[in-house]
Order: sequence, then structure tokens, then C-alpha cells
Amino acid sequence: EGTKYTPLRGPSIKDQRGRQGARAVPLAGHVGFDSMPDQLVNKSVNHGFCFNILCIGETGLGKSTLMDTLFNTKFEGEPTQHNQPGVQLKSNTYELQESNVRLKLTVVNTVGFGDQINKEDSYKSIVEFIDTQFEAYLQEELKIKRTLHSYHDTRIHACLYFIAPTGHSLKSLDLVTMKKLDSKVNIIPIIAKSDAISKSELTKFKIKITSELVSNGVLIYQFPIDDETVAEINSTMNAHLPFAVVGSTEEVKIGNKMVKARQYPWGTVQVENENHCDFVKLREMLIRVNMEDLREQTHTRHYELYRRCKLEEMGFKDTDPDCKPFSLQETYEAKRNEFMGDLQKKEEEMRQMFVQRVKEKEAELKEAEKELHEKFDRLKKLHQDEKKKLEDKKKSLDDELNGFKQKKTAAELLQSQALQAGGSTTLKRDKERKK
Repeated sequence: EGTKYTPLRGPSIKDQRGRQGARAVPLAGHVGFDSMPDQLVNKSVNHGFCFNILCIGETGLGKSTLMDTLFNTKFEGEPTQHNQPGVQLKSNTYELQESNVRLKLTVVNTVGFGDQINKEDSYKSIVEFIDTQFEAYLQEELKIKRTLHSYHDTRIHACLYFIAPTGHSLKSLDLVTMKKLDSKVNIIPIIAKSDAISKSELTKFKIKITSELVSNGVLIYQFPIDDETVAEINSTMNAHLPFAVVGSTEEVKIGNKMVKARQYPWGTVQVENENHCDFVKLREMLIRVNMEDLREQTHTRHYELYRRCKLEEMGFKDTDPDCKPFSLQETYEAKRNEFMGDLQKKEEEMRQMFVQRVKEKEAELKEAEKELHEKFDRLKKLHQDEKKKLEDKKKSLDDELNGFKQKKTAAELLQSQALQAGGSTTLKRDKERKK
């Protein structure tokens, strides 16, 4: 009683936490929780960071060279050919360290993008790859025993979309691909090999690209301006999108120092000279200012959208039809009962189908058995008829044989009688001659 409480300035704790009754009270002395940011920094530094970049663009636009230039190193890789049957995504992970900060960098390259005659399905493999990374993280979250603290997050944090320096307009392939990806990844469009067109053409090209992206409803990543410390520079850089970049790992001596540049017969293009290209702007925005925001946007916006859609497909919702909070246990039980009901229904359908097929098979077997019996009876009757015919024929042949034997015997008897009669006649003649 009698204690006075100082009202909380700015957003209330109720707004921040959603709790009622929280009040701000003054401290009588130093407690020590102001060291929380330092603790968080130390923990993050010890754990290390990860960052994943997806490079999309046609073969030969200098994607690998730009990655080497951005991180001031030479990543392993071989030049890809233009004879790929389809778009393949090649992922490489590298361990980098600057001062005492460790970074696990994953660079994903789209091999064969835009090389096919039919480019209609070029974006599908990219969308499937991004969804696969989201699904892997979601499965890790849904595990009973999770290891997110040591899980290698492979979700794409930034998509560098390389635009060919045509100087005219975006290709239909570029518009379709970016439209399919803008809800899944942070797209940063860049004009590759911008030293191939003049400054006036480049300015018109940037305006044309921005106009086409807006008219087609393509949402590209906007550098955040809600943080006062970076609001001014990010607001300025948003107006420079898309960045016109040049990449090179070759160093040329200009004046008294060595700089990264590209040499041409007509002159030298310095990579880190902001009057020559926007490489420095891209590096500042991508790595030095907004890398953490890209990671945060991937988790809070793109991954949450994928997660929400997936859970809604599975039947999970925040509130029931009565606008009451949904219980996970009740939802699980309802889905389990629904699944068991569907399972029993399918089981009953399969049983009925099995019984029906058994009956049909039995009918077929009975019909086949009946046909076999009829065929057997026909063959048996035919056999009996043939047997009777043969027996009748045998009987007639036996009768003919017996008749023939009787005739033969009679003939032999007549012949012997004739011989006997002829002999007696001959004797009588001989006697008569002698007499």
C-alpha cells in the first residue's frame, strides 16, 4: 500500500505478450538482466550461423563468379554445359570464418535453367526443392524428440535472380518463375554482367523491370525500414533495385592498390567502384546489413505460410466453429477417429470387394467345371460310339472270315472228292486197257 507505479511508456506488455495486468515497476538498484543481449551474442557466436543462397539464372550469366566475388574466396565448381535435359539444383555447403564468427554457407545453383527449348516447366523443380527444405524443417519440428539447436537449416534465405542484360524487358520465363517463387523465398533481382549495356540503357532497363514486376504482381524482397538504425540506407537502396552487378576475382593494379576489376580493350570496370556497378550495394544489403532480416523473413513469413497450409491440410486449426481455441489433443483424437473410420470403411469395402471377387471366381470355376463335364460326356459318348462301330465292324469282319473259311473248307473238300473220283476213273481205264 502507498507504492506508486510508473506507467509503462510505448507499447504495453499486454500488447507484446498478450497478458493482462502486467505493470512496469522501477528498480531500486542494478540487477543484471541488462546483460541478456551480451549473453545472446556470445551464445550465437559460439553456435555459429547459417545462410543459404539460391542463385537462379540462365547458364553463362556469371552466378558462380559473383558468389566468389561476394565472399572473397574461390568456391569449388566446374562450368556447366548447355546440354542439360532439365533443370537440376546443385547444392554445396561451405564453412567460412571471419574473425571469431563462423558461417555455414550453402549455395544452390540452378543447372540448366533456361537452356531447354520448352521452358514451360523450368520453375517446377525449383519450387519442389524449396518446398522440400520447408518440409524437412517441419518434420523436424513435429518430432517428439527435437534437435533444432543442432539441426542444419537448409531453408533458402535469399534468392538472387540473375536477369540477362538485354536492355529491353524481362523474359516471360523470368516473370513466371519469380511469380511462382515470391511467396516462398526472398527474391532479390539483379542485372548480371551489367557492363554489357550503357548507363542510359541500364537506367531505362531498371525502370522497365520494376514496372513489369509491379504490373505482373511479383513481390520482391524489400529491405526493412522499420528499424531506425538502417531505415535510411535501406529506403535508399530499395530505390536502386534491381542491382546492376559485375563479378570478377581478378585483381588489377590501379594507381597504388590492387582492386577487383574486369579489363576490356576500351577500359577497366572496377567491381567495387559504385560509379561502375552496384556490387558494393548488393554486398552491403545482402551480407552486412540485412542478412539476419532475410533469415527472419524466411522463418516468420515464408516458412509460416508453408507450415500453416500444411497443418490446415492435415485438419489442424486455431479455432473451432464456435471461435474457441482448438485443443491439439481433441484435434488429434478427431483426426484419429476420422482416420479409423475411413480405415474401417475402406476395410469393409475391400472385404466386400474380396467376397464379390471370390463369388465371381467361384461362379467362373463352376462354369468351367460344368463345361469340362459336358466336354467329358461328349468325348465319352463319342468314344462309346466309336467303340461300338469298331466292334460292329470287327463282328462283320469275323463273320466274313468265318464264311471265307467255310467256303475254303468246302472248296478243299470238293477238290479232294474230285481228285478221288478222277483217280478211280483212271484205274478203271487202265484195267480196261490191260484187258
